[in-house]
Amino acid sequence: MSPDAMRNQQMDPSMQVVIIGGGVMGAATASFLAAHHGIRATVLERDASYAQASSALSVCAIRQQFSTEINIRISQQSLAFYRDIGSRLAVGADRPSIGLVEPGYLYLATAAGAHVLEENQALQTRCGAAVALLSPSELGQRFPWLSLEEIALGSLGLSTATSGEGWFDGYSALQAFRQHAIAQGARFLEAEAVDFDVRDGVVQSVITAAGDRVAADAVLIAAGAWSSPLAGMLGFDLPVRARKRDVFSLQAPGPLPGCPLVIDPSGFWFRSDGDTGQFLCGSPPRGADIDDVPLDQVDHGLFDEWLWPRLAERVPQFDALRVTGSWAGYYEYNTFDQNGLVGRLPGTDNVFVAAGFSGHGLQQAPAVGLGMAELIATGAYGVLDLSPLHVERLTDNAPLLERNII
Repeated sequence: MSPDAMRNQQMDPSMQVVIIGGGVMGAATASFLAAHHGIRATVLERDASYAQASSALSVCAIRQQFSTEINIRISQQSLAFYRDIGSRLAVGADRPSIGLVEPGYLYLATAAGAHVLEENQALQTRCGAAVALLSPSELGQRFPWLSLEEIALGSLGLSTATSGEGWFDGYSALQAFRQHAIAQGARFLEAEAVDFDVRDGVVQSVITAAGDRVAADAVLIAAGAWSSPLAGMLGFDLPVRARKRDVFSLQAPGPLPGCPLVIDPSGFWFRSDGDTGQFLCGSPPRGADIDDVPLDQVDHGLFDEWLWPRLAERVPQFDALRVTGSWAGYYEYNTFDQNGLVGRLPGTDNVFVAAGFSGHGLQQAPAVGLGMAELIATGAYGVLDLSPLHVERLTDNAPLLERNII
């Protein structure tokens, strides 16, 4: 179906939409397609257990402290949705809960990086995000457990009626979207997409590993870290790779009052995980960031040799912590500019993509899922214009530069 034909077929409930990927982005799109447009999508998920899905393995945080307006706007819209998810995704008497808490994000900067926080905060404030810049003395008063050696400035996200930062249970969010979509008539099939039936530049059906053909008027590639090979079958090089990130669960001697999610200038992060002295932490890998490293290979040396010494320098109490667990998950890493790739896939008439969110997928799923449903059903964005994330920026060599990447 051509783009013009799709625009003329606005909100046709008979439209056959196939979504490849049953993670949070695919499930959110299916939910909005059904609830807002009456379109009952077919969602193909190769592993219904979600054992390696980023949606199930993420630490699931949400923030407005970005350096680009589109990411701030997406996060604001998504936060409003998640705050009201019990009503938005209720199925009968079942009101889902994702355990959202909003202690904020705290970015720390040395003198060399302070100007970046200042410039970012100016944009964030213009967009309505509540972000406070804190001097070392102010940081010390608010967080007396924090060592401020070499710290010149902190940037803390505050919770207000329209702004907030924190974390939530991402797997519960995924399941809430999934169950809501199913209740509205979407089909979730455990099947792996392996090819496309293409005629005159239009995908007619998606072919599964079992040899089934799933008819399609429109296709959305939302397969996370596994999206690139699917786009490649359609002649497009999508720069999305599976990049492993290790997460460590810690037990400290006690809690840190008011602890936000802290991002250190050296690159590591940590946050509380309850009120009994439990924490989560992580960082980029040591050395090269390699594609497709198996998820069962947690780099324990990363913690012992690199993370722990730096954690103890920043929070003296962490000198006595112990590791209680660890796991690894994939970032669907966009190697071009680490931002989501959203919209129509260049060179195709009826294929769309929502991938490459580089660790931001769960927090951006409500806004992006709604936008993709609007684009697929009506040919245009409605509530929020997601065109700054358009895929054509790859072919135009026009990266969307985001300075606040974790």
